[in-house]
Amino acid sequence: MRFYLGEHRHYCGIDLHVRTMYLCIVNAHGKILLHRNMPTSPEAFLAATSRFRNGLVVAVECMFTWYWIADLCAEHQIPFILGHALYIKAIHGGKVKNDRVDSKKLALLLRAGLFPMAYVYPSSMRATRDLLRRRLHFSRKRAELNVHVQHINAQYNLPPMPGKLGVKRHRVEVVQRFTNPDVLRNVELNLAIMDTYDRLLLQLERHILKTAKVHDPDAVESLLSVPGIGRILAMTILYEVCDIERFPRVQDFVSYCRLVKPQKESGGKIYGHSGKKIGNANLRWAFGEAATLFLRQNPEAKAYHARLKQKHGKGKALAVLAHKLGRAVYFILKRKRRFDMNKFFNNG
Repeated sequence: MRFYLGEHRHYCGIDLHVRTMYLCIVNAHGKILLHRNMPTSPEAFLAATSRFRNGLVVAVECMFTWYWIADLCAEHQIPFILGHALYIKAIHGGKVKNDRVDSKKLALLLRAGLFPMAYVYPSSMRATRDLLRRRLHFSRKRAELNVHVQHINAQYNLPPMPGKLGVKRHRVEVVQRFTNPDVLRNVELNLAIMDTYDRLLLQLERHILKTAKVHDPDAVESLLSVPGIGRILAMTILYEVCDIERFPRVQDFVSYCRLVKPQKESGGKIYGHSGKKIGNANLRWAFGEAATLFLRQNPEAKAYHARLKQKHGKGKALAVLAHKLGRAVYFILKRKRRFDMNKFFNNG
């Protein structure tokens, strides 16, 4: 957890919503100078903060509407701090919780140096990152349809599917095995939507590969040297990481990728794990996917995975491999080197 420790003349905490925002400004001594509810608009924000612009810092709790105010602060050269929503316990654990109280707490936490920071993603790369996330959403929806067809097939105890439903010619064979018109219609609906997703995902991937701004082409090529990581997966990792230098240690990186389980410990006793939702879920998916693809047509990786399964079990073995790949990617991006299979396994 990182706290903002900067010293300023004025500290502004904003409880931000779609239509309204509650703004609280305190001075360096904690005295409230402004505490007001106002419309969520650039004009209202600039008018309210105009008298305090000298030495002002603005803090907002991370939620989906923070983009515009971060860009507005950058345009007017106002320091902007994004708060980590899961770490701000002073708000979520309070006895009384409303917009007025929350905005005051944000300002006071900022002044006290206890404001937990989240990463303010650069606006130049933000739209492409969100587009990659949308692609992942559609891909998961397509997978749900695939699984539903498999369930219907199992409900009627029919033979296994002729092949993966991701291949279109296999879908034609699937339709022919159902005789009940209602069941057939159910399957046809799923397959029709899968066809639509296939077309849209192909167009989206082409658009991303064509228009995405690759700020470090060498990093892309380095990631492509890892078996199992293709261009879309490499772009996903790069756009979610953005700047590898913001992770001073490899432990910080794998923690951000949700590849470790933080322990709860007190008085020398371990009480289990916590913080599973703190970190980047998209990077966790990316490295899980990379670990699965890493095993394909890779005898050395399969042998290593077999040893892990014997020691940890099937589920944890894949998690260990994903963690190891995460560490490897960190050093690849940090040192700007290509993947070395021998070094990867020798350091195991």
